[in-house]
Amino acid sequence: MPNTHTPLTGPLVVALVYDGLCTFEFGITCEVFGLSRPEMGPGWYRFASAAIEGGPLRAAGGLTVTADGDIDLLDQADMIVVPGWRGIDQPVPEALCERLRFAHSRGARLVSLCSGAVVLAETGLLDGAVATTHWRYADKLRARRPQMTVDETSLYRSHDRIFTAAGSAAGIDLLIEIVRQDFGAAAANSVARRIVMPAHRNGGQAQFLERPVALRPGSDVAPLLDQIREDLAGNWTIARMARACRMSDRTFIRRFVEATGLSPGDWLAAERMERAKQLLCDSDTPMEEIACAVGFGSAHTLRHHFRKRLGLSPSAYRTRFMPADAVKDLPRAIGPR
Repeated sequence: MPNTHTPLTGPLVVALVYDGLCTFEFGITCEVFGLSRPEMGPGWYRFASAAIEGGPLRAAGGLTVTADGDIDLLDQADMIVVPGWRGIDQPVPEALCERLRFAHSRGARLVSLCSGAVVLAETGLLDGAVATTHWRYADKLRARRPQMTVDETSLYRSHDRIFTAAGSAAGIDLLIEIVRQDFGAAAANSVARRIVMPAHRNGGQAQFLERPVALRPGSDVAPLLDQIREDLAGNWTIARMARACRMSDRTFIRRFVEATGLSPGDWLAAERMERAKQLLCDSDTPMEEIACAVGFGSAHTLRHHFRKRLGLSPSAYRTRFMPADAVKDLPRAIGPR
């Protein structure tokens, strides 16, 4: 157990360990729930790892893992995390499914990351529900468990104290969201800042990034991108952008999509959104001023883009994702929820 200086009394999080362990997914689980965080107080999470089978247990990357305990630890857990699974086609031991069903029946939360969704699916607890996993595994999971609905478009989903996340980075998003539900936005932002992650990506956000890395960062439109970022409030029409690059409108659009993967309009809207999110979280600037500063023109248009892309209003986003240094008077999470 971490943090031996101050006894912790918060929810016990138990992560599964198995032969073929997914190292990244286990690591982020430990990073969020298992590190010493004295600033959070004694009500912070306790963390342990549980081997579901006998050793030696190997993890991806050539590591050998020794767990804190065996499968009996699951009977004490307030939350159980399945950090991926050794293969989307690999069988799930019925003994493990029984433990998970029992844990859920007594009120524990169950969490899966990436391919770990197959473990929770095999318990039958997701029958009739909607869950997510990495888009690569969606079809195989549907075929394996047709009683459930697989949504490969979302970062994470929840149903009746069961949480599923998509690919590896989406697992971090889900774990931070669980911290937010348990301890509030300030605590979640503190954890996110410590691991150098954005404070929030909505669970309904698409698994595919809206701001992909430029495919050709040295392209002839690259200087224009920097110029636009310096003046997001400007009237950036296609014609103006094309003139700045000394191209015809048609050639400019083709070169822009080749360089960024997005149309000029979609790229500009995404950049304006990112800047608006920063201003909302870093200042108390009125909504109308933020809308004008980033080029949306009005608070009405700003709200439209936030609801369309994030499913939140700008006010709700600001309230929910306050600065991390506001951590104080942290509420205590009592038992499983």
